[in-house]
Amino acid sequence: MRIQLMTDGGADIPKRLNDNLNIKVVPLYLHFSDGEYRSGVTLDLEGYHQKVRELKELPRSAAPSPNDFYDAYKEVDPSIPIIMLSLSKELSSTYDNAVIGKTMLLEEEPERKIEVINTKTASCGIALLLHEASIKLDENYSFEGLVKHLRDSVEQTATLFVLKTLDNLVLGGRLDKVKGKIAKTLNIKVLMHGNEDGAIEVTEKIRGEKKSIRRFIDQIGEYTKNAEEKIISMTHCNDAERAKQILSDIRSKYLFKDSYLTDTGPLISTYGGEGALVIAFFKD
Repeated sequence: MRIQLMTDGGADIPKRLNDNLNIKVVPLYLHFSDGEYRSGVTLDLEGYHQKVRELKELPRSAAPSPNDFYDAYKEVDPSIPIIMLSLSKELSSTYDNAVIGKTMLLEEEPERKIEVINTKTASCGIALLLHEASIKLDENYSFEGLVKHLRDSVEQTATLFVLKTLDNLVLGGRLDKVKGKIAKTLNIKVLMHGNEDGAIEVTEKIRGEKKSIRRFIDQIGEYTKNAEEKIISMTHCNDAERAKQILSDIRSKYLFKDSYLTDTGPLISTYGGEGALVIAFFKD
């Protein structure tokens, strides 16, 4: 059985994975002072970073509307089941809108099969789940079997973040300017994780780049003891060479059998800022 995999603009999908899957992405909206854009459609990632530099502002992001999801579902052949992997419900109204869009279409075409899954993650966490879906599709999982497996996989996903700078939190109004200046003076780096509900929480504040990265890497061992059987998915905000080195350090310490690395899209870049890193992997 063919199954259409879908996600939204909160996912950051590596090219190698995207080339292997026919993933349909419903883009999010970005509102700059000079207008509204659809991420990946009317504004690519390079254009996003250019606008942030030129306008010296961060965009407001908005979830795809229920109609956007309705239209995206409608474009899929009615005989093909759809699995929509949504950005965490705790981070956006994307999940709720995806469910409303599904309900709208099922009222017209009740024979359709559509499942919307709250991934409780973002960025490379969604890519990790898409990779898992691709493996199970190759194993000829049924639609119902794949949905159950992905829901179980959501609960096993660890998503960890480290911020190199707090500038975007200050620019976006999420951190007081005075506190931001103090943190910058003290060289404070922030470690975060996705909690069991899918919200992002600060776990530690560490002084110094080297110490924060060392702790970022050490945390992995607190979540998994059997990395050899797993893959790790990583994204970075405009900092490819540093990310490659850190990923290499991770794989030297934990023998993940494979890895993905790609850029953070506009959503995570807006919140995380230059040099932000995200990793995702399955827990034991």
